[in-house]
Amino acid sequence: MSYRRRRSGRIRPYTFTGGRTRSRHPLMVQTLVSIADPGTQPPSSMMPEARNIFELCRTARSVAELSAELKIPLGVTQVLLSDLADQDLVYIHPTITGHSPSENQVLERALRGLERLFQ
Repeated sequence: MSYRRRRSGRIRPYTFTGGRTRSRHPLMVQTLVSIADPGTQPPSSMMPEARNIFELCRTARSVAELSAELKIPLGVTQVLLSDLADQDLVYIHPTITGHSPSENQVLERALRGLERLFQ
């Protein structure tokens, strides 16, 4: 089989997002995502890629884990997660970024605790 034939049989990942490359929610690689309501079943009209993300999110997972497990580029995963969050199907957990004073305090306490463990 020629390279051209093999390549044309694949679907480009950005077709899943309609060409969109930015999510409406701040999603970093370490951001955890889970389904909003464990009793919720995915809508029957959901795209297979979004359904796979939804099912994997029954257990809290990071954006990076989802992207790697599904073999979808990170940007595509972020857009699909953002769409699911807009439909209230997934919950985006708050992420510590270290940009606010209170987050810095939490990170410093965690660092001190780790240092005590390894002394």
